[in-house]
Amino acid sequence: MAKIKYCLHCGEELSVKNINGKTYLACSSNNREYVHWDNPIPVVAAIVEHQGNIILARNKKWSPRMFGLITGFLEKGESPEKAIIREVKEELNLDARLEIMIGVYPYPEQNQLFIVYHMTADGEIRIGEELAEVISSPPEKLRPWPLGTGLAVKEWLEKRGLKAS
Repeated sequence: MAKIKYCLHCGEELSVKNINGKTYLACSSNNREYVHWDNPIPVVAAIVEHQGNIILARNKKWSPRMFGLITGFLEKGESPEKAIIREVKEELNLDARLEIMIGVYPYPEQNQLFIVYHMTADGEIRIGEELAEVISSPPEKLRPWPLGTGLAVKEWLEKRGLKAS
């Protein structure tokens, strides 16, 4: 369930309501019809290719052996393409170019929807404040993980004729 507890319009406490067989939080006031739909949040992600290798990053909040793609949230009025170019610049200090959109992948565990791109990038890597470290891996050594952006890595590897075990 969502973290929202009160109606954004009147401040009344939200209560559970069944709508078309699904459970949502809705305003408990009889004068309001506010429903917190709790729709998935769009997140952009990139398989960043730099000097022939793929850059994987570890967020400062993650365990020491956990690495993933460069990801980020869209800002108001921003297209997914502009957002991922901005995120690569902020997180890696690289100038990135979109090569292809790989696909859109649901990540229900975090109520997110990943929009994933393959990008090539130039420049010298300097990691941003959110990252603890990055690693550079040849594409043939990548091993996709079973959820979220790992599904995009698997699909990208398979389209390149590389084993995605």
